[in-house]
Amino acid sequence: MAKRGMLIVLSGPSGVGKGTVRKALFDAGDTDFQYSISMTTRKPRDGEKDGIDYFFVSKEQFEDNIQNGKMLEYAKYVDNYYGTPIDYVNATLDSGKDVFLEIEVNGAMQVRANCPDAVFVFLTPPDLVELKHRLVGRGTDDMEVINKRIKKAVGEIGMMRNYDYAVVNDEVQNAVDRIRSIINSERLRVTRVMPDYEQMLGED
Repeated sequence: MAKRGMLIVLSGPSGVGKGTVRKALFDAGDTDFQYSISMTTRKPRDGEKDGIDYFFVSKEQFEDNIQNGKMLEYAKYVDNYYGTPIDYVNATLDSGKDVFLEIEVNGAMQVRANCPDAVFVFLTPPDLVELKHRLVGRGTDDMEVINKRIKKAVGEIGMMRNYDYAVVNDEVQNAVDRIRSIINSERLRVTRVMPDYEQMLGED
């Protein structure tokens, strides 16, 4: 039986660049973990594709999944649901493959409760002025929504204490390099490798 994979959770406030950093991490071409696509009820933005960026579903379908226990985590954010389908994640971990989640802060806290052995990385902006600049530059929300996101981000940044690592997204490549270093270090943690050696010693 394959050793169960490691669950890696990247989270942070809206507009911090989670999607950009995640895309750069996987575009490098030498990643050996699986990206778990989130499910959402929001409408696709320009260029986003169903089954690649998100699973785009109706509110009714999402709520049905919640009722049937098919979500590892979920959150409602600015009137839309976001969440992670549980079956795919468990099947991938059970196959021995590490799984990478990019999710919102509220959802990450649910994963923390359900999977305490996961690795939690908080992506933070250099400061709130830069965060607002990025949200405005994205051009997808009006100022009322942007101000709501900034207000919520203040509370989310305070939740950083619930994570294992904090990575400042000053430059995308810098953030990617830091996250890659964290993942490589976690794979060497004694609690993760010791079962292999215990099995080896038991066979001698």
